Amino acid sequence: MRSGNNMSKKDNYGESDVDLNPEDQFDELNPEDQFDEFERDHVPTKKEIAEQDGYLLRRRQDFRLAADAIVIAFSRFPEVEAISLFGSVALPLWKEIPRFRDYRRNRIEVWHECGDVDLAVWLSALDNLRELGRARSRAMNDLLETTGIGVAHHQVEVLILEPGTDRYLGWLCYFAQCPKPHKFECLVPGCGSSPFLRQFQNFRPYKTALSKSVPLFDRRRGGLVQRAALLPLSGNE
Repeated sequence: MRSGNNMSKKDNYGESDVDLNPEDQFDELNPEDQFDEFERDHVPTKKEIAEQDGYLLRRRQDFRLAADAIVIAFSRFPEVEAISLFGSVALPLWKEIPRFRDYRRNRIEVWHECGDVDLAVWLSALDNLRELGRARSRAMNDLLETTGIGVAHHQVEVLILEPGTDRYLGWLCYFAQCPKPHKFECLVPGCGSSPFLRQFQNFRPYKTALSKSVPLFDRRRGGLVQRAALLPLSGNE
C-alpha cells in the first residue's frame, strides 16, 4: 500500500464503485508505445524470454521466503492466532502477456509478475500494531542481510481479520506514525481508528481472495503449518 498506488488492494482484492478489467489496461495507448515508424520493434529472443521467465519465478520465490520470515517474526506475538498467504504469491504461476513493452507488442506470454506479498493475519487484539509493523521491517532487514534477498517492508501487505468470524478489520500500516502528517492516505474515514490500522476508501474484500489462501501458521494447530517456500513453483507442476 504505497503512496501513488494506494488503491492497489481495492482493485485486486476488494469491490469498488468502478469495475476495471485488467486486460483492458494493456490495450490502452501508452506513451512508451508511441515510436517513430522507423524505430525497430525488438522481438525478444527465446533466450531473453527464458531469462525473463526465470527472473519472475525467482522473484516470486523471494516473496515466499519473505512470507516465511514474517511468519517467524509474527508468531512471537501471542495475539497472532493464524497467518495465511493469499494472492498470486500463494498460487502456482500462470502465463500471461505482461506489461513489458516488447512482450506486449509481440503478444508474448511469460509468467505472471508478482508485485508483493499478501498475508492475512488473524489478531485477537489490536493494541500492538506498531510493534507488529516494526517486526515486519526487522524481518525484511534480516532477510536481506542473511540471504541478499531484498523485499521492502511496504511490499509485505498484511490484511488483518478477526479470529472466529473472519471479519475484515483493516491493513497493517507501514508508516512510523499514526496518523502520518501530510499523508492523504491517513484521511480515509476510519483509518487509524486503532493506531496503525489502515483503511482504504470504499474497500470491501472479496471472499474469493481468501478462498484460495494457503495457511502458514495456526496457533491452535501447534504453530507452523507449512512453509511458503516449499509450495509449487509454477502451473507446470
